[in-house]
Amino acid sequence: MSSVFLVDDHEIVRQGIAGVIEAQPDLTVAGEAATVRDALPRIAATQPDVAVLDVRLPDGNGIDLCRQIRQDLPHVQCLILTAYDDDDAMFAAVVAGAAGYLLKSVRAAELVEAIRGVAAGRRLLHPSAERNAMQRMRDAPGEDPRFGSLALRERQILALIADGLTNRQIGERLGLAEKTVKNYVSGLLSKLGLDHRTQAAVFEIERGRRRDA
Repeated sequence: MSSVFLVDDHEIVRQGIAGVIEAQPDLTVAGEAATVRDALPRIAATQPDVAVLDVRLPDGNGIDLCRQIRQDLPHVQCLILTAYDDDDAMFAAVVAGAAGYLLKSVRAAELVEAIRGVAAGRRLLHPSAERNAMQRMRDAPGEDPRFGSLALRERQILALIADGLTNRQIGERLGLAEKTVKNYVSGLLSKLGLDHRTQAAVFEIERGRRRDA
């Protein structure tokens, strides 16, 4: 049984989605919220398998909420469900770590299958969306070309290395095995032309300073 948490500021939308989910023998609704403020503590309390998030919320947006969930509760998969077919929002969802991005015009059966897929650990973002996100990152003005060679996951891990986290802590944060994190670290060090994670941390800190200058 997979549990689902719903975040949408329209009660009638939440009720409709909840009805579809509860009609499935293998899915259940763990809880609901209409705002970012209410969603974060409730998701932490209920520990759902999947959080279905609207993009536009009264006190923030589902993309930032997704990023926070993935940082604090990496085992919770996020599925963005929005009425807006927005390339910028899709790009932001990729960077935030969303596992899927669907329009509210999707059929009920497709939504159910998407929730099941995300709960099973599959990514439902179209490959072209991830490629476009990577290209936009590479094209960022003044960016070190070595950083542009890193995959999205490698960039996440690099940032956490700069924050001083160990491989085990990074794995816990991102929902990855420690061995998998070690492999990512080896790969990003090779791409950056560095020998040690301390050098990688310095690289990321200096890159951040140049970007903010």
